[in-house]
Amino acid sequence: MTTHRFAQGALAIALLATVALAGCSNNAEHAPAEGGHAAETAKSSSAGLPDGHVAAGEELAKAKGASGQSCIDCHGAEGNAPIDPSYPKLAGQYADYLAHALTQYRSGEREHALMSGQAKGLTDQQIADLGAYFGSRKGELRDLHGLQ
Repeated sequence: MTTHRFAQGALAIALLATVALAGCSNNAEHAPAEGGHAAETAKSSSAGLPDGHVAAGEELAKAKGASGQSCIDCHGAEGNAPIDPSYPKLAGQYADYLAHALTQYRSGEREHALMSGQAKGLTDQQIADLGAYFGSRKGELRDLHGLQ
């Protein structure tokens, strides 16, 4: 009985690892090309959205939204300089993570006083474009793995 439970646990861990790796595969689409910018189109792999377009996302990031603010007004130029320490840096973040967050703000599953209203009127294409743009920027995010 104990061996059977151990085997089930090991199988569950292997399955979760496979799913996690599949979600992270094809990161070349999100990696910056020469000059620090990703290709003009980046796919939103796990968010179930259309392909995102970097140039369209850049224009959207500068446009004033429902609150009268643009993405860069709060998150800074290219998403690297938020005006408040509690606001996240968006540059270099995975495009599909950003798309998931925006769809959750839009649906009300995730709430924030400003972001919920900002995301409410975004289309799937606009969300994919914003994810592609901020995901293509050279970010200041770093992995803390191995640091002690």
